Amino acid sequence: MGRFFLHCLLVGLLAQSVSAQSLLHQANRRFDELAYHKAIELYEQVLNRSVLAEEERLGVLTKLGYSYQQVRDAVNTERVYRVLFKDSESLPGDYVQCYLYYAQALASNGKYKEAQEVYEKYAGLQNEDGRGKQFSALYQDVSILTRNSGNYRVDYLDFNTDKAEFSPAYYKKGLVFVTDGREAHALKRVFTWNNTAFLDLYYMPEKTLETKTASLGGASAHVTRRRTPRLLGEDDYTVSTANDTRTVGFSGNPATSAEGNRVERPVTGSQAFSSTLNTKYHEGPVAFTKEGTRAYFTRNNYNRGRYRESADGINKLKLYAADFKNGNWGNVQELPFNGDDYSTGHPALNSTDKLLYFASDRPGGFGGTDLYVSRFRDGKWSQPINLGKEINTKGNELFPFVDDRGNLYFSSDGHPGLGDLDIFYAPLIDGTTAKFVQNLGEPINSSRDDFGLITDGERLAGYFSSNRRRGGSDDDIYRFRREGTLYACRELTIHVFDAQSKQPLGNARVEVVDQEGRDDKKELQTDGDGNIRLCLDPESDFLFSGIMEGFVSNRMGFSTKGLSDDQPLRLEMPLTRPKTGAVLANSRKPTQTKLHGAVVAQQNRKPLQGVRVTLRNNCDSVRQEVVTGADGRYQFAVTGECDYRLEATKSQWVTVSRRVTRDSASVINLTMFRAGDVVRVDNIYYDLDKWTIRPDAAKELDKLVDLLKQYPEMRIELRAHTDSRATTQYNKTLSTKRAQAVVAYLREQGIAANRMLAAGYGESQLLNDCKDLVPCTEEEHQQNRRTEIKILKPE
Repeated sequence: MGRFFLHCLLVGLLAQSVSAQSLLHQANRRFDELAYHKAIELYEQVLNRSVLAEEERLGVLTKLGYSYQQVRDAVNTERVYRVLFKDSESLPGDYVQCYLYYAQALASNGKYKEAQEVYEKYAGLQNEDGRGKQFSALYQDVSILTRNSGNYRVDYLDFNTDKAEFSPAYYKKGLVFVTDGREAHALKRVFTWNNTAFLDLYYMPEKTLETKTASLGGASAHVTRRRTPRLLGEDDYTVSTANDTRTVGFSGNPATSAEGNRVERPVTGSQAFSSTLNTKYHEGPVAFTKEGTRAYFTRNNYNRGRYRESADGINKLKLYAADFKNGNWGNVQELPFNGDDYSTGHPALNSTDKLLYFASDRPGGFGGTDLYVSRFRDGKWSQPINLGKEINTKGNELFPFVDDRGNLYFSSDGHPGLGDLDIFYAPLIDGTTAKFVQNLGEPINSSRDDFGLITDGERLAGYFSSNRRRGGSDDDIYRFRREGTLYACRELTIHVFDAQSKQPLGNARVEVVDQEGRDDKKELQTDGDGNIRLCLDPESDFLFSGIMEGFVSNRMGFSTKGLSDDQPLRLEMPLTRPKTGAVLANSRKPTQTKLHGAVVAQQNRKPLQGVRVTLRNNCDSVRQEVVTGADGRYQFAVTGECDYRLEATKSQWVTVSRRVTRDSASVINLTMFRAGDVVRVDNIYYDLDKWTIRPDAAKELDKLVDLLKQYPEMRIELRAHTDSRATTQYNKTLSTKRAQAVVAYLREQGIAANRMLAAGYGESQLLNDCKDLVPCTEEEHQQNRRTEIKILKPE
């Protein structure tokens, strides 16, 4: 009898072991298929029903935590990784990435202090990914991202449902957005990644965009379910597609069909955007040209009935273009830079429709998904250019949008933020290079996923997507509006770096003096990335002094006066190593004087506010910078030891940079020009009846060459005039030849011909009364013999 019971016990244990191995095998298969929703169920059963060896148990916890992380369930991600690390002070090298996911989950749940500690551990275990140090530094004082939370009102839109609505785009007095809200009784197709329906494009007229009145704060309530930061999505049947809900390039397995499984009601007041563009697979974020006659949109690799997969069996994402003609969308064409083996999506156009931005995990990037730009030339899109390491990180950069001023907005989980995807702002140079990247902070960002922002050039109002309300796959669309005109503070980042090596200088001292006299002098210290984040009083002038042993001190003025928006500010402060005889930090400072002046408009001589005035030291490239207020004034501290270059920049305006020497006046006023302004060029003279460029005129024209090279997209008209002597036709011909001679000279100096027009006005635009038969002095006639430049298009 005893043997019988022992035999039964052994058989039972063996059956239990076989059952556990079977469950584990199924779970691993689902995990490998990227069917994370199913994998979670099976892994939980394995842990609850089985006694596992330690190594096997660690493997199950690792995959379970990663699965929860992929479906954006931050609460359960934290729970699983907390168990994983509870009894394991040190794990094998294969588990390093778990520290990153654990820290991300903690931040998503608003536990920034714990997240900071885990990020520190992650930073100490590897050197390739800088996110550990960057996020750890931010979470020591995360309040920098919450100080301006009163600047905007954020409203939850009434049309949102318990399904996903996200990534809005402006279109014909309404919004086109992404949702899984197909018509009732429609056949539901689900994808295995997180068991949600396939996505389509819907249109909502502006008149139905009603909001609830409750304004939402920046920090979100904790939720118990999450989803994935990916681009298009999936479930568990026969094919695999990439997921366009959040991040390009992450994939899973969608159903080919699911009979009888019906979708809930569609979004109230909306309608399917286009029966020709919406297919049985994912249609994701879309961008429209100015006229609204061409659309660029994301879709799975499926067009004209042809379905393609990558070499590893995944149906990736691609970008397509469609034209609106005769009341319908059609002529769907795949863009030339797509690929079957990587995903491409999230299109955004600049204001001229000549630059197309998108996200992709194509080879050669910096991390998961990067942002790229392609230029429309000669009727086709160019090979894409990566936007570089200032924008792209080891993490995911997604959902680009470019406003009408050329400023880039995008979402990222790689730049330091409040948790999951945050929205960032980056002004661009030439549409391809970021000046800096700044987190928008609360209330636009939260500890959850925030993405898909669209707005105007002043960021007065707009829309964005977030799952802050209920978490998980339940994305909603929110409206934001600026509240008031003055702000509690102006956010500024000071970046201190070595002028020669360009490396950041940690532990540098920065003295801050409020020149309005409201505060005593403060002394701050840069973090490991050379940054100090400040919250400055509005309508104030400041003086910053950068000090570090072994470097020459640098002083820079800065003003928050007259700033008409709350776009984030950044000040670059280079420190140089001393040359022979130079004055070191903490040593005797050289004698300083003030250089000051005003920036005015050429046409009405009124002061210009919002102009960024820069003074660059020609000896060591140290730069001071200030933004003008309503009075248009600037002020810098200078020494007599070196020459300087004085420059002013403002969107849609141009000016001539000035050289400042020890003999220059202490007051220098700058004049700025815009489209339509006419600028007189002095000292361009010609011999009698000649149009040959003389050497003295060439020196003056070389200044024009410098201006045109300073603004490489600027277009001008060269206008030549004569006095009234000689016949009208003769003067017309002579002035035209002189204008053409100037154009020819500028072309020889490397200025493209299509940037210049030559126009001879003869005696038709005299500046005085020296007409035919009117006696005038030679000096009065000389006033009419002039050369002018008309600005046709500024930078």
